[in-house]
Amino acid sequence: MLITTRSFTIAICARGDKKAEKLALVLPGQLDTKDYPHIRSHVNMLSKLGYFALSFDPPGTWESPGEIDIYNMTNYNKAINEIIEFYGNKPTLLIGHSRGGGMAMLAAINNQNVNAFISIFSGADYTHYNRYKKESFRDLPENPNKYKTFRLPYSFVEDSKKYNMLQGLKNCNKPKLFVFGKYDDLIKPEYVKEAYDISARPKDLAEFDSDHDYRKDSKLIEKMNEVIKAFVKRYNL
Repeated sequence: MLITTRSFTIAICARGDKKAEKLALVLPGQLDTKDYPHIRSHVNMLSKLGYFALSFDPPGTWESPGEIDIYNMTNYNKAINEIIEFYGNKPTLLIGHSRGGGMAMLAAINNQNVNAFISIFSGADYTHYNRYKKESFRDLPENPNKYKTFRLPYSFVEDSKKYNMLQGLKNCNKPKLFVFGKYDDLIKPEYVKEAYDISARPKDLAEFDSDHDYRKDSKLIEKMNEVIKAFVKRYNL
């Protein structure tokens, strides 16, 4: 399904009642898609908790129109804000994995309609980001043995270096949960703990028995759903 916001045409997957009083956005990691099993599972679960829940392919990736050079944190953040606006500026829960977790922090700090967020396996400081590959490969949701190739321009790295959410987290008094992967060697636990330590209360920190890609294990996906549900219940979201 495609929606058109003020700046973009965006491919979404959505579940639940559009008339629900609250909105949840599940944010994919870098060059990941809304159609990965963990994203779909979280969307489905959140709809059962009373949210109108959705995920989307960030502009310029997968099924969202546009060239790859429009894919960056600035436009990802703009898309989040415009989707929230598109659906009526409802109280919004953001949940993001990896780069999506960073986007959840960024949007929560700056958008008054976001009332809580969950950051899964993500740090908050991209000012020293240098993890650049001219070609990146992502497995296809319908066939993990086949891959989609993205040729990401270096401008993505330059844009990322504009963003450090640590200072904003100091004054962000919305409920927040930081989850770190015990065996994550991509976003190391200390990066997640740095964001947690500096954040204003209320805040929670959870350890998860996984490496970075919990999305490839159905049992871990279900365990993450339980972590999310517990947070929603704890703060009556």
